[in-house]
Amino acid sequence: MGKPDGFLDYQRETPARRPVPERLHDWQEVYKPFPELKLMEQGARCMDCGVPFCHTGCPLGNIIPDWNDLVYRGQWEQAIRRLHATNNFPEFTGRLCPAPCEEACVLGINAPPVTIKNIENSIVEHAFAAGWIAPEPPTQRTGKKVAVIGSGPAGLAAAQQLNRAGHNVVVFERADRVGGLLRYGIPEFKMEKRVLDRRLAIMEAEGIEFRTNANVGVNVPVAELKSSFDAIVLAGGSTVGRDLPVPGRELAGIYFAMDFLPLQNRRCEGDEIPNGQFISAKDKHVVIIGGGDTGADCLGTVHRQGAKSVVQLELLPKPPKQRDETMPWPYWPTILRASSAHEEGGERDWSVGTKEFTGSNGHVEKLHAVRLEWVTENGRPQMREVAGSDFALDADLVLLAMGFVHPEHKGMIEQLGVALDQRGNVKADENYMTSVPGIFSAGDMRRGQSLIVWAIWEGREAAVGVDKYLMGQSDLPSTPQLLGRDVRAGV
Repeated sequence: MGKPDGFLDYQRETPARRPVPERLHDWQEVYKPFPELKLMEQGARCMDCGVPFCHTGCPLGNIIPDWNDLVYRGQWEQAIRRLHATNNFPEFTGRLCPAPCEEACVLGINAPPVTIKNIENSIVEHAFAAGWIAPEPPTQRTGKKVAVIGSGPAGLAAAQQLNRAGHNVVVFERADRVGGLLRYGIPEFKMEKRVLDRRLAIMEAEGIEFRTNANVGVNVPVAELKSSFDAIVLAGGSTVGRDLPVPGRELAGIYFAMDFLPLQNRRCEGDEIPNGQFISAKDKHVVIIGGGDTGADCLGTVHRQGAKSVVQLELLPKPPKQRDETMPWPYWPTILRASSAHEEGGERDWSVGTKEFTGSNGHVEKLHAVRLEWVTENGRPQMREVAGSDFALDADLVLLAMGFVHPEHKGMIEQLGVALDQRGNVKADENYMTSVPGIFSAGDMRRGQSLIVWAIWEGREAAVGVDKYLMGQSDLPSTPQLLGRDVRAGV
């Protein structure tokens, strides 16, 4: 700890967002640059606690106090080495992670916590600018071949770790570009795709092969994969969206969020998408059902497309602004959060149940809903409709952003014959091996819908399991002590 009283001398400060009228006319990231001196001051706020709870808040086990101190001292090259020791892709998490580490920060008990997420992102960007992040191919190869199915954060982490162990790794991606949800689920204003492409170029230079338009179980036969590779890692994510089976659901104009978001990302990539195939919010009354991150991604996107009005609905009650007795520190608190998209406009409404969609000529025009009250019965929250509270909203475009239930079973998973758990996810043991020897699973496909930090951690841990299976032992780093941790609210 370079400055013992830093948390007293400096207040929490984060980068400013670009003005709303400016950023609504482009797809660039919303945050302004943050001065280096300010970053060093923010690093000085870290108290180097005797028990650094930020470690347990972070699934990756990032050594946060160390690189906070190194930033304060201006030792940026050492900071990126310490950061990369546990996190393959800090430029992704520094932009996209909700920062459970900050909610677990000891300083956060009675003061604003350390700006860990911003410091993390600044370290990696400083390192790229200085040229310190370069390809590091293995010095020798094992002769073993591993197929990684899916190029999201879990698949990419597993691929990089396995390549470092000396195995020949091929990543199969069914889309036309590599990146999974990082590519087609995250809007540009949250992470410009140059950030993803920059890292992928390094991984390719390290010897990892990427095959796009490769849909395993469809145009890539499962039998061919099993005969050509010594191990397979399933990291295809949780991609089956939660539906809303109410009357009128069949009307045109109602889409899953993941039918909507990728189209805009493709246009941002320069793809020519005919207007008849593009889902646009321009001059439309939009209703987004779901109050989480995906809903906020839809919200920021429809703002930029020129929606006439936007309402975001949530089934659950409005959360409190601060922790209460049900959310003790250092656990992740379910509190009211506002993203950059919420700052840009639109309405938010809580405790709302959708009853029906109506329209004319086969297209949705209205969403009919009812107010809900939440009560506790037998120790569990239950919802009840409030009598006489029915209301309707204009809805030319409805986006379902209610989360994901499990991975797709038809095709690859069925053909591989791997067992599923009670939730429909791929079942795997403590080494991440499925019921079929030599086939492993990681990320949302194994654990269910979760955070990017969990996906990266799972990919790293699965790589250890694969390496042990292939070589009898593994020297890859592992953080198994996190496996038994109590995880709340999906974090």
